[in-house]
Amino acid sequence: MYLVEEMVARGWEVHLFCPKVKDADAVRERFKVQLHQFTQWEMGRYTKLRNVKYLLYPAALESLVERTANGKPYDFVFSQHAIAAVTAGRLKKKWGVPVVMNFLDYLTGFMETWPVWLAPPPALGVLKLYELSLPKRYNVDGLLTVSDTLADYFRNNGYSAEKILPIYYGYDSRLFHFREPKRWDGKSAPVIVMHGSLDHHHLRDIALVAVERVVREMPAAIFRFVGQKTGVLDSFMARASRRIPQAQMQATGFVPYNEVAQHLQAADLGIVPYEESTGTHCAFVAKIVEYLAVGLPVVSTSIKSASRYFGNEPTVSFAGFDGARFGDAILKMLKNPPSNLVDVARAASERVRRELDWRAISGKACDRVEKIARAKGVL
Repeated sequence: MYLVEEMVARGWEVHLFCPKVKDADAVRERFKVQLHQFTQWEMGRYTKLRNVKYLLYPAALESLVERTANGKPYDFVFSQHAIAAVTAGRLKKKWGVPVVMNFLDYLTGFMETWPVWLAPPPALGVLKLYELSLPKRYNVDGLLTVSDTLADYFRNNGYSAEKILPIYYGYDSRLFHFREPKRWDGKSAPVIVMHGSLDHHHLRDIALVAVERVVREMPAAIFRFVGQKTGVLDSFMARASRRIPQAQMQATGFVPYNEVAQHLQAADLGIVPYEESTGTHCAFVAKIVEYLAVGLPVVSTSIKSASRYFGNEPTVSFAGFDGARFGDAILKMLKNPPSNLVDVARAASERVRRELDWRAISGKACDRVEKIARAKGVL
């Protein structure tokens, strides 16, 4: 939505193609866009038969775009995420118009941590190569990536480095306000929070072993999961209940984006226990950004993209990809945070506000689009 707001503010006529949304008329009015909804089947992160629908979606979306164009191609195509990038590439081949692809992650790279029956390795290998090939395959005019690490993958796959711009992933600074962190007093039950989509790569063995390690030393510690109750979360909590019956586990269920901050501000520590995969290393994790924004110390697995960007932040601890080490890092951050905790937390919050607010990121992205549009004679 922040990209759309920036595009409209610059005077662009925006046609937005997306899965069905609630209250379409209100969306059209608020964002001043031409809204074209895909309604052939349900799409979304939590939809049933998600993988099959993702594979079928690009061709169906392409058909929708062509129908609305009425024989006159759009001036410029901007795709958001890998699935829509396939559609954008096919339109580039048909129409010859400028195309910019925005990759928010290495989607198929995350599937390395999925159960084998969901992501058979031979098929996954083909999908991973195909995803990386998209910008070069369709000779698109520009590529935006969520991290420097993901940019490296596309460059190493043969796409021109000059056409790549990492723009990272951000947050809304109007919603995530800084509050001075308080040192854990050693007496009350510490609250350890994780928020987000709670998928396969978020909650598996590393998180489980870490919980076990922390509870062994701090049996009153509370682990609070903020987000949609998924099958993955249910499975994780069931495993934890069997293996660590004394663990204090809480699940809030779905929380609107504008209410997430209050859950973070009520915690003592934020965690990012991602399993290791190519997708994980390419991700620029919003969790870390939002934890730092509100002044929360962070323990994360050693995600390459995140450690490249946040490696020198005193309130962020990177703990490899080992559950016991991750648990030790949680205990250490709670018991022995930086001596100047308030000062370094405030500095980290100010840094993400300055560099990673959605408006700064959207402006950077649209500057690149306008540069390409001018070069192609569109503007």
